[in-house]
Amino acid sequence: MTEKSLLEHVRLAINPIFQDWVLFENGTYIIFDNIDTISNIENEAIRQMKEFGPVNTGGTAGDFSVTHLNQTDGWVVSGHGYGMYTYVNPTEIESKSPTDVEIGIHGRSKRNQDGQNPKIIHVNKKEK
Repeated sequence: MTEKSLLEHVRLAINPIFQDWVLFENGTYIIFDNIDTISNIENEAIRQMKEFGPVNTGGTAGDFSVTHLNQTDGWVVSGHGYGMYTYVNPTEIESKSPTDVEIGIHGRSKRNQDGQNPKIIHVNKKEK
């Protein structure tokens, strides 16, 4: 999946009322409620990704829930860290009818990659 198609899927996955968010290379994104109060959104997103992205065995970062999307193909995996989600495309999963556990584990591994090596590929800010 290319960055452009990843961006398109994530745009469709996020409720349009949320306009302020940062997307990382492996599909993890952080929605911000208070972007106007943050002096450097990229630095804050990387700080949060380093804190909440990595998965530590037995820690709260391993917990997840899976949301099935209506506006685009795939799922969103949420878990530890407020406003942090990971998009999973059906092409990334081998099974044609994956369980929520399979989707969640894959999403958590993508989030872990973003947490270990955070690279921002898009910053979305609402128009003023």
